[in-house]
Amino acid sequence: MNDQAETARKSGRKLGPLLKFAVELGPLLVFFFVNARVDIFAATGAYMVAAILALGVTWYLARRVPIMPLVTGVFVLGFGGLTLLLQNDLFIKMKPTIVNGLFGVILLGGLIFGRSLLKPVLGETLALRDEGWRVLTLRWGLFFLVLAGLNEFIWRNFSTEFWVDFKVFGIMPLTMIFAVSQVSVINRYLIENKSAPD
Repeated sequence: MNDQAETARKSGRKLGPLLKFAVELGPLLVFFFVNARVDIFAATGAYMVAAILALGVTWYLARRVPIMPLVTGVFVLGFGGLTLLLQNDLFIKMKPTIVNGLFGVILLGGLIFGRSLLKPVLGETLALRDEGWRVLTLRWGLFFLVLAGLNEFIWRNFSTEFWVDFKVFGIMPLTMIFAVSQVSVINRYLIENKSAPD
């Protein structure tokens, strides 16, 4: 175990970005490779096992599991279980639509009631003014809905293999690009940045 992982495990702090990325990407790569070698059903079973292992590794290293990976993991197990039980890949294909749609609706719904639900999730690592939290929450909420729509379009109109490729090599890069594009918003509304406009 490297020093970063050992430090995170002992202190119960958040995982570093590279380690967090590896833990999140691992199950998707397992899903991709097993699907390429066998089929979608074997890949779904492997994905479920890898997701459980990823959550276990996250808990072991950081002594906590962030809410979004936890919710995603629960949906992987639920929809993956239905896929295997009923031998119908519809369920695993719909999982990203439902998870992303749920996140989007929750974030945007919170704004309707005057709450930025990103703040409890990211507030430990970012110190933003309230307006910044509102802007980020709106953008991420809309982005999750776009991902849900993209997933629906892809699985309904393309082959299973194309959908798997999109799930692994489309959604993750799109999410990373979108996250990087929000750095300017974060910098603008940082509490430490006294010169930032309101």
